[in-house]
Amino acid sequence: MTPALLWTLSIALILIGLAGTVLPALPGTALVLGGIVLGAWIDDFTRVGTGTLVVVALLAVLAWVLDFVAGLLGAKKVGASRQALVGAAVGTVVGLFMGLVGVLFMPLVGAAVGEYVARRDEQHALKVGVATWLGIMAGMLAKVVIAFMMVGIFIAALAF
Repeated sequence: MTPALLWTLSIALILIGLAGTVLPALPGTALVLGGIVLGAWIDDFTRVGTGTLVVVALLAVLAWVLDFVAGLLGAKKVGASRQALVGAAVGTVVGLFMGLVGVLFMPLVGAAVGEYVARRDEQHALKVGVATWLGIMAGMLAKVVIAFMMVGIFIAALAF
């Protein structure tokens, strides 16, 4: 493959990864990391070396952990049941088939339904649904910010 084609693939991976930070069907930060590693490899690791790649990889792991933990923390803060957490996970999967609105709001619906099934308390179910959703949104925001930090570090390493 020519270097131009490899750079195009690297940039495509990064851009698809950035989209994947808000679309749960795509492994966002993993794709960004893959594009960055490919870019470093194309350049024979001369400008983007091991230290930079370690920092970017650690950021990718941090984004993954925050994305996973944020929704749980939001739910736990208001005393969510196990059924609410399962409901949020099911809502997330169902939301994938409903487009962006489904991805954004089905976890809230799933958590609320799960909590209602567990406790039969509409007020608490709504509270758990909103808290879970807020946690998920905070995790998504953190993931987006970290992905852009990864890209910024990569671009800075290439430029200097």
